[in-house]
Amino acid sequence: MYRILIVEDDEGIASGLKKQLTAWNFQGRCVQDFRHVMAEFSDYLPHLVLLDITLPFFNGYYWCGEIRKVSKVPIVFLSSASDNMNIVMAMNMGGDDFMAKPFDPGVLVAKIQAILRRTYDFAGAVPVLEHRGALLNTGDGTLTYENQVIDLTKNEYRILFSLMQQKGAVVSREKLMEQLWENGSFVDENTLTVNVNRLRKKLEAAGLSDFIATKFGVGYRLA
Repeated sequence: MYRILIVEDDEGIASGLKKQLTAWNFQGRCVQDFRHVMAEFSDYLPHLVLLDITLPFFNGYYWCGEIRKVSKVPIVFLSSASDNMNIVMAMNMGGDDFMAKPFDPGVLVAKIQAILRRTYDFAGAVPVLEHRGALLNTGDGTLTYENQVIDLTKNEYRILFSLMQQKGAVVSREKLMEQLWENGSFVDENTLTVNVNRLRKKLEAAGLSDFIATKFGVGYRLA
């Protein structure tokens, strides 16, 4: 079942969209926290985003830009501001389509179906992991946080990927070393410690203090 994230602050419109999508066998979620849209995006990993332009705190153009930093997921803009300037801007920001309000729900569903067919006949789900606002793109190995791109070595990426993939759980040092070995990096206990410490310093420098916690004698987990 395709997941669709609805970024719309009008509760009536948002709930109506969700109900319509459910009727067509889509799974919909309405954003609740308009300050942290990217956190909800990364938690839900939608196959498509319906995005209003006029939103609290930051507008739809801003969130489209943020999504495009980490994902190629299709984005359909929804707006009553349907003049040519807004349509052109929406497309230039990375939108895939534009629907003017008020719109026919049947036409919107038809557009969504067409976009999903075009996109996912050839592609998979959105490869992004999130923790505390940090977004790890597993497609290109980049980490972004508050408009910063944090450079990671291959080992640092693999360590962070393992921890974010199993967030909430402790990943043993043995498991981390085993995964690094499987990817061609021959590390021992000391080398793993050095890599984790270097990764922590990069995260702290970007504002992500205490991101990785140590479980003494066992391994590491996300804090």
